[in-house]
Amino acid sequence: MTELAAQPEDWTEPGAHPVVPGVHRIPLPLPLSGLRAVNVYVLDDPEGPTLVDSGWAGGTGRETLTTRLRELGLAPADISRIVVTHAHHDHYTQALALRLDHPVQVLLGRGEAPSVAAMRSRGEVAAPQEGLLRRAGARELAVAMGMHQKAEDAADDAPWGEPDRWLDDGEIVRAGGRDLEVRATPGHTRGHIVLRDAALGALFSGDHVLPHITPSIGYERAPEPAPLRSYLDSLRLVRDLPDTLQLPAHGPVTPSVHTRVDELLEHHAQRLAAALDQVRAGADTAYGVASKLPWTRRQKRIDELETEHAALAVLEIAAHLDVLVTAGHLVADETDGVRRYALA
Repeated sequence: MTELAAQPEDWTEPGAHPVVPGVHRIPLPLPLSGLRAVNVYVLDDPEGPTLVDSGWAGGTGRETLTTRLRELGLAPADISRIVVTHAHHDHYTQALALRLDHPVQVLLGRGEAPSVAAMRSRGEVAAPQEGLLRRAGARELAVAMGMHQKAEDAADDAPWGEPDRWLDDGEIVRAGGRDLEVRATPGHTRGHIVLRDAALGALFSGDHVLPHITPSIGYERAPEPAPLRSYLDSLRLVRDLPDTLQLPAHGPVTPSVHTRVDELLEHHAQRLAAALDQVRAGADTAYGVASKLPWTRRQKRIDELETEHAALAVLEIAAHLDVLVTAGHLVADETDGVRRYALA
């Protein structure tokens, strides 16, 4: 495994930080209350650098990217391609904005096609989360989330569109003499991909494996029916690959992706057990279960969370409960549009 270059103590520290030979990490600021930055990786290539992820279009992200590229003797016009791990604002939209100004090629996992199509009609078609929350028994939260999403859609002027090329599982992307193996890792989104550089001993893990936080599950415009099952399968897929450096989209670079995968699998095992215990205690909806569990590192109640975070919590528990149904621990039925659970 290639030796990791010394990293700043604060991973969000501005700069173009060397990671491994031929790779620099640029943290770009985000207009979010929770996540402060997203890592964009710059891969050297005599034909023009390749970026892994791109940041959020608008705000200071473009200016920051331009400044950091200049430190490397580059400009946005030099970028040859951008490989995007998934089609969330903070990864995809700046790639599309850059493409409007320069002939850069944008690549994205094929599984993101439904969400990209849905995002192009945002503001015209309601996001699915409001309906999913009603199904989870969270009627008041559903109303609040619907209003939140409508306001976000009205303020959203980020560009959306299809990539220049869809990527399939197992495909190889050539970048500066290195081979980046595309592995489909659905869960966080249905078309999420990671990029594995076997020769370098590094995995560009996007939001699939993050060092300090657990990624949201299935929070997108066209969510799949069983996002947690897909996510757990994708974690096991990465665990079965040889261990590598972890180059995540949020957080510091770490020496072992396997270590964090094991922690994430254990976290979800504990969450599945806790959800099952709450059904045993009498909770019968995803909202009922989520209301009994602590959230965030500060162990908050769900009614102490912001609307979007509360919605994510309820939908995550719904995904856990459905995994328990598939495993035969619970049964579920739907009455008056609400999905209810009981012990099998």
